[in-house]
Amino acid sequence: MSATAHTFPSSGGALARETTTQSESPINRMVATSASYGGTVARLTLGLVMLPHGAAHALGWFGGAGWSATMDTFTNKLHIPGPLAAIAILWELIGSLALIVGAFSRLAALGILALMVGAIALVHLPNGFFMNWFGQKTGEGFEYHILAIGLALVVIVVGGGRGSIDYSLWNRLRSAKR
Repeated sequence: MSATAHTFPSSGGALARETTTQSESPINRMVATSASYGGTVARLTLGLVMLPHGAAHALGWFGGAGWSATMDTFTNKLHIPGPLAAIAILWELIGSLALIVGAFSRLAALGILALMVGAIALVHLPNGFFMNWFGQKTGEGFEYHILAIGLALVVIVVGGGRGSIDYSLWNRLRSAKR
């Protein structure tokens, strides 16, 4: 049985060492999280920024196109297969909600990261790095996406942090194991 040691900042700033073994359930390894606030800030920021974006695509809120028009754009203009387009739209909405409450934060962040990489590759790369602040370009650059990827990587590495469902579940799983 191999063991993997994880070093997390504890609530007092000191490093705490947790060891997970390969025999632990995938759920336990997925929800293991730092007690620091870094994961919390990254998780909430990414979730709160992505929620309006997902709601615009899925529900037509915040001036968005809504489900049908977004599906049409994704499938006909971007040539994304229908099932993948639907998953992308749903992940923007459901993944952001999962991040906000901290439920399976690593998985939610991984999905958002994949969406951002796809958005850069399929849409924003030809427009350069910078966003279209002054309306002089034909589209938006990918600087926003790089920030979202960075936040997602923080959540993937340290977990959802304090105040997340992951943190509560992980503490219960650890207590039950002792």
